[in-house]
Amino acid sequence: MSREEAFQAAARELGYDFNGEIRIGGNYSPLVRHRGEIHVSGQIPRVGNEVMVTGRAGADVPLARAQHASAICVMRALALLRQSLGSLEQVERILRITVYVQCTADFTQQSEVADGASDLLFRILGAAGVHSRTSVGVYQLPKNATVELDMIAATCGA
Repeated sequence: MSREEAFQAAARELGYDFNGEIRIGGNYSPLVRHRGEIHVSGQIPRVGNEVMVTGRAGADVPLARAQHASAICVMRALALLRQSLGSLEQVERILRITVYVQCTADFTQQSEVADGASDLLFRILGAAGVHSRTSVGVYQLPKNATVELDMIAATCGA
């Protein structure tokens, strides 16, 4: 299965379409290319105009739903890469992701939330999707999103 086919299959499984415009919420660039790397700005689990998963993990949001949020975030980041590069085949490797989880003070499963994104990157990109990662718990995220994710990717031919 090609990366594009894997991306579309993942989108169908999640139940969302990531082929349209990926909206940003301010005066910044959603990604910056520099010397063969692309830095993708923080992505929340927004589809169209709606944030699909909101609230605090460990209170209103169970682990599985927070993992779903991280999967939506990573699909948004991949959609931006796809739009910028023309194809996910141009991604040499995902170098790093950072996953921020809005959670209660006693919630300790931030890394399990991040697995929702990491597992999907591997499914879509194979070995090129294996990355370094940091996952942290935070008090609040934009739009009350449960998860925010940023990414650094290396491009082919850099």
